[in-house]
Amino acid sequence: MFINKFSELSKANVDVAGGKGASLGEMTQAGIPVPPGFVVLAPAFDRFLAETDLSQEVAAELDKVNYEDVSSVERASRVIHDLIHDAKMPIDFEQDILDSFKVLDAEFVAVRSSATAEDSSIASWAGELESYLNTTEATLLDNVKRCWASLFTPRAIVYRNEKGMLKTHVSVAVVVQKMVQSEVAGISFTVHPVTKDPNQMIIEACWGLGEFIVGGRVTPDSYVIDKRDGSLIDVNVSEQETMLVKSGQGNEEVPVPAEKKDSQKIDGKQINELGKICTDIEKHYGFPCDIEWGMEAGKFYVVQSRPITTL
Repeated sequence: MFINKFSELSKANVDVAGGKGASLGEMTQAGIPVPPGFVVLAPAFDRFLAETDLSQEVAAELDKVNYEDVSSVERASRVIHDLIHDAKMPIDFEQDILDSFKVLDAEFVAVRSSATAEDSSIASWAGELESYLNTTEATLLDNVKRCWASLFTPRAIVYRNEKGMLKTHVSVAVVVQKMVQSEVAGISFTVHPVTKDPNQMIIEACWGLGEFIVGGRVTPDSYVIDKRDGSLIDVNVSEQETMLVKSGQGNEEVPVPAEKKDSQKIDGKQINELGKICTDIEKHYGFPCDIEWGMEAGKFYVVQSRPITTL
């Protein structure tokens, strides 16, 4: 079987589920509120490459790359992407992925790449690989392939060269997770990344989906918490003009309603609740964490957690 539910995975499975997949499994097992999902394990991609005879073709393309020449990197990326896109996925994979999707009972899922070398202390692949939001049953298999191909984006090809990982076996798992249609979303750092005070946690929050914070499109609210007693040290409310919301099968930028523009995104009680969830995650892992979260219908969900690599 090349698919595991989150509940069947833990941090010990980075080699097959990648950093994201293993982390979501670990948090699910620890009772953290994670939206349900499953992981198409990295050996599925390896088998796909082997069965379609793409392994040699991909290696041959990478051997031709001149890393001093941007157009050479981009050409290799395009060729490899097309090879993966055009190859037929094994029938049993297709069936297993669609069956697992049906069990989720979700209209929309997020499909995210999870490299097996990801989020380790030597090489953080965050931001190098792709995610596809609001994926439906009709686009699921294509987006799984696109995640596989994202191991060979120009950025990822250059990154592997810079990290001296060209001969390292790097594969990619694919996380399929029920979409949280957040009314409010954000990021938490369980150690304040600026003051580096281990007793301070910072939570950032914006209206709508969290991509606007991650992409630097909005200035979020920021709330600083004293982790020792949960008290609020600082509240900074930012005006927000536009937000990203779910629309059809995509996302759309819309104006924030006038009455919400200047208002605080989550209240004191909610900050306290979210702070406790984030503290639990840090305690569970035993290191400072960078956590992405969303709130839907008043309930908090954690969609990702990884080590803070900048401290």
